Amino acid sequence: MSSTVEYKSNGTIKVSKPNRGQTVLRWLLIGSFIFTIVGFFLMDYTGLDLTRAIPMTIDNLGQMFLSPSLNNTTWTNALWQVGVTLSLGFLATILGAVVSLFLAFGTAVNLSKPWLSNTIKGFITIVRAVPTVLWVLIFAIAAGLGAVAAVIGMMFHSIAYLVKAYSEAFEEVDEGKIEALRASGASYGHILFQVIVPQTKSYLISWTFLRFEINFGVAVAMGAAAGAGGIGYELFMASGFYYDMQEVGAITLIILVVAIILELLANRLKVSA
Repeated sequence: MSSTVEYKSNGTIKVSKPNRGQTVLRWLLIGSFIFTIVGFFLMDYTGLDLTRAIPMTIDNLGQMFLSPSLNNTTWTNALWQVGVTLSLGFLATILGAVVSLFLAFGTAVNLSKPWLSNTIKGFITIVRAVPTVLWVLIFAIAAGLGAVAAVIGMMFHSIAYLVKAYSEAFEEVDEGKIEALRASGASYGHILFQVIVPQTKSYLISWTFLRFEINFGVAVAMGAAAGAGGIGYELFMASGFYYDMQEVGAITLIILVVAIILELLANRLKVSA
């Protein structure tokens, strides 16, 4: 087994063997690399003509990003559909955040009973393990394909995501402050909304906006998969129905610009919080 080099506080070299976790991670990376290389050789390339495929791919990319154009819709309609997609993501995020906040109070080990914390953690782990698109399709059975099923499905997965993030933020609060308030007779509500939430509000805002960015991307996909409408449906029509690469490129660039704006807003919120 090879050794890793570490440095002590005085600058001298400390030689130690890698621990079990480092060894497992190393072999996982090696195994993933090997399987990736082997996978290329095991793929079925029957019917693939690289002499045609490569020039056609370059031509499609050129149409998409060098001459983007909305040929089957208008810019006004495209921007409206972006607003619809943002609204779907925003609604799912806000509803999920409100529910997650109260569930997180019961999940944090320093604010709840162990049995309640473990029960909620087990439940959200199961929910989080199922992809969002599957939750959307599950709720579509009851609500039908459309915006309602998309919002409920995204909200359901957002709750599982945010409960974990919020509860971990709550668990970082100094236990001494909580015990001091309990000793002084402060109620459970006072502890939550005068100590826990104010001290973790920057984390709550950051995680919530991050989930909003994720839900925006999911809402784009759900526009076609669940019939939720929005810019995702326009992208599906342009690529699968019209096969208009110029329009696909234009819609892709619109989505990219919106994603960049959301990222800038997220950074601004982190600084202001």
